Amino acid sequence: MNVIGSRPDGWWRDREGAGRALLERLESFARRAGDEVTVVFDGRPFDLSPGGAVEVVFAPSADDAIVQALTAESEVASITVVTSDRELAQRARAEGAKVTGAGGFRRRLEES
Repeated sequence: MNVIGSRPDGWWRDREGAGRALLERLESFARRAGDEVTVVFDGRPFDLSPGGAVEVVFAPSADDAIVQALTAESEVASITVVTSDRELAQRARAEGAKVTGAGGFRRRLEES
């Protein structure tokens, strides 16, 4: 939600549509960059059509799910967490991950 909410473009009127649009951009990004990409959505699952380049996770707390995934990962230093949430950024860094801001990452998605 940090990436979706980084721009006040009316996303809150259609949260699922905003999630689908983000997934579409992430799929394109993952293919171009050749990176493994996981997107974690807060809340209950909704209908998506993933293209296979992005792992999609739904969780009651995206922040907790992200930190839990980091603790299970053996190569955390190679992971970048995208967030503008200060607490999540601190937790991710404490696990050894890199952090980049949601607004800057969204600009990268839109430029490519």
